[in-house]
Amino acid sequence: MKQILSIIIIFLLGALGCNKVTRPLMYYAVHGIDVSHHQKRIVWDSVATTHIDFVYVKASEGITWQDTLFQNNWEEIRRVGLFRGAYHFFRPDYDGKAQAENFLQQVDLRSGDLAPVLDVEVLDKASKVTLLKEMYAWLYWVELRTGVKPIIYTNQKFYNDYLYGYFTDYPLWIARYNTKTPYLVDGRSWNFWQYGDHGRLNGIEGNVDFNVFYSDLSELEAHRISAPIVEAFGP
Repeated sequence: MKQILSIIIIFLLGALGCNKVTRPLMYYAVHGIDVSHHQKRIVWDSVATTHIDFVYVKASEGITWQDTLFQNNWEEIRRVGLFRGAYHFFRPDYDGKAQAENFLQQVDLRSGDLAPVLDVEVLDKASKVTLLKEMYAWLYWVELRTGVKPIIYTNQKFYNDYLYGYFTDYPLWIARYNTKTPYLVDGRSWNFWQYGDHGRLNGIEGNVDFNVFYSDLSELEAHRISAPIVEAFGP
């Protein structure tokens, strides 16, 4: 009986530890969050009064799915004056170009917006070869349309298992829920770091992901769209 109670106590302590609130890493100069419909309706005027500088919003997933709250979030972020960017959740077993089309049909990208992000964190049933091929397709078509290199988001383990050595000229956004910075086996540096998923912020009900940028706001400018957006994909 005592052994069972000990196991229960250890389990409960572990569960509480997993739900520990993420504290902002205030020794970084630039802070951001990423949101989707999971955060429900956000009071963006309240968010704008916090330490947050940039926001990434989920726009789409796969070849057809589009986030129901994206358009509202997208316009509200612009209205309150925060840096804004959009991301696509990648499904490796679907055509990369078709996924790029889904993303670009959803997002009204403008000069000054942050570079699009490709969120890659699942293999589904695809092989590594298929994963890389369809990622290259998405990145190529989105860069062609926006004139800026997209950012690749993934977690530390997925990068080290599948992506290291590839996409070396694309900026990286790495998730590692820790106070220790991401470790990448090929020695690459990260541009953005998602360090926790239990952040709390005025204007947002529940938890939100906390992120930092490696440098200051002047360096963040290099990841903004400056060229005109091309309207057609071509053949």
